[in-house]
Amino acid sequence: MRLADSVLQSWLSEDAPFGDLTTQSLGIGTAPGHMSFAARNAMVLALAPEAARLLELAGAKVEMLAGDGSHLAAGDIILTATGRAQALLLGWKVAQTLLEMASGMASSAAAIVAAAHAVDSRITVACTRKSFPGTRAVAVKAIIAGGAVPHRLGLSETVLVFAEHLAFTGHRPLSGVVAELKQRCPEKKIVMEVADLDTALSAAQAGVDVLQLEKFTPSQVAEAAHALADWPGTLAAAGGVNAANASDYVRAGARVLVTSAPYWAPPKDVAVKIGV
Repeated sequence: MRLADSVLQSWLSEDAPFGDLTTQSLGIGTAPGHMSFAARNAMVLALAPEAARLLELAGAKVEMLAGDGSHLAAGDIILTATGRAQALLLGWKVAQTLLEMASGMASSAAAIVAAAHAVDSRITVACTRKSFPGTRAVAVKAIIAGGAVPHRLGLSETVLVFAEHLAFTGHRPLSGVVAELKQRCPEKKIVMEVADLDTALSAAQAGVDVLQLEKFTPSQVAEAAHALADWPGTLAAAGGVNAANASDYVRAGARVLVTSAPYWAPPKDVAVKIGV
């Protein structure tokens, strides 16, 4: 999957709605040139096809030398481009910024995955829908490049019950609520977020498929895992999961790590060289 040209073109238009005044005023637009993008430090690459396509839409010819998910060392070349100065300078910063932001997310996701898999390679790291509005496609592509999976792409494709939902269900027993969800969404797993062990036990008894343990410490996850040892469902740890504590949550018994941490990761520096 690559982001649509219409999206990429809108980014170029946002940056130069009435052209590039500096390039136009210098009269250098038609001068031929070349440009390279390289990792300044170690990083996991993301959104490279989109960066390349941005430059193509600007009018440059591009050669990609590394793809999404590549683990790059300092100095590794990501892509090169040739073309007129007006094309190179138009696409330059938009493509660079996209690579830096997305690769920061991918690198963060990869660090969490590596920490989890150091304990158990079967663990899934799932990133939430809590990305900045309007950037979800970028965020999803970035975390996939880092080895994580989307926790949920939005409200439309998963059933995740929060306490806020239950506040509107009146005094119906939880078992009845879960049974109704299974009847209406027979092909979906029923996930419920819980904030304490008692609620987790009640939800498990009611028949949910996945318990999302919100802001449980690793020791609290371990307590839940012990109490639910015979329960056939899945325990997911959520809230505050990052590369520093991922291994602790896995050792505690979580089978899925739910996190938003990659979305707030610092960008990775991408060095751009432009010449004639």
